[in-house]
Amino acid sequence: MTPTITIHKRDEHGMDVIAYPATLLEREGSRIVLEASFNMEGRDVGGLWLERGDRFIETYYTDRWYNVFAIFDGEGGRFKGWYANVTRPAEVDGNHVYADDLALDVIVFPEGMLRVLDQDEFEQLELVDEERTRALQALQEIKRLAQSRQAPFSLLKGPAPTMD
Repeated sequence: MTPTITIHKRDEHGMDVIAYPATLLEREGSRIVLEASFNMEGRDVGGLWLERGDRFIETYYTDRWYNVFAIFDGEGGRFKGWYANVTRPAEVDGNHVYADDLALDVIVFPEGMLRVLDQDEFEQLELVDEERTRALQALQEIKRLAQSRQAPFSLLKGPAPTMD
């Protein structure tokens, strides 16, 4: 039986914002891959439309300052795009994964366009200098991986991602 994992999205202070169940797909070294279902009302996130029932394949790292979600339509399975969160490295404790969100998000669309979200919100966070530097380095790494189509962005088709 595949274990159920509880994902805890926390704010920059380590306080739970939301917790939801996921299924463990893979765990190797510093990487854990989970499958979850989007269970909120439909919403537009930077041009990526999320609907209740969408399938998320979520990749967390205990040694990287981000996580990445591959998003698929819940009904037809069509790939919608990637949603990357700049976070502190994930903490894995038994059947719980904790991720401290640092506001910066990156949407990568299937055709390659890349959009950075919430830069103003990130600037307002009370982070120590080292954390702010690590978060900005993570943002650059996400962009580099998406532009070069490296994992976890290797499903990209079409031209290299561009900023809009």
